[in-house]
Amino acid sequence: MKTWTTVIEKCSETGLYVGYIPGFAGAHTQASSLDELKENMEEVLSMLLEDGIPKKINEFVGTTLVQA
Repeated sequence: MKTWTTVIEKCSETGLYVGYIPGFAGAHTQASSLDELKENMEEVLSMLLEDGIPKKINEFVGTTLVQA
């Protein structure tokens, strides 16, 4: 079993959690709770992996802090 990193944000307009797997087209979902988001992401990932591991369109490198 392979582990994938999911980026999670919370939409200030809708209050929904939005998750996506960087580099995988179509690997995104939303939900009203973090538990639901995790379940949705697992379902999305399962569907994407049905035909094998998709080719990544980019690679997640990390995050950084900036000041302005």
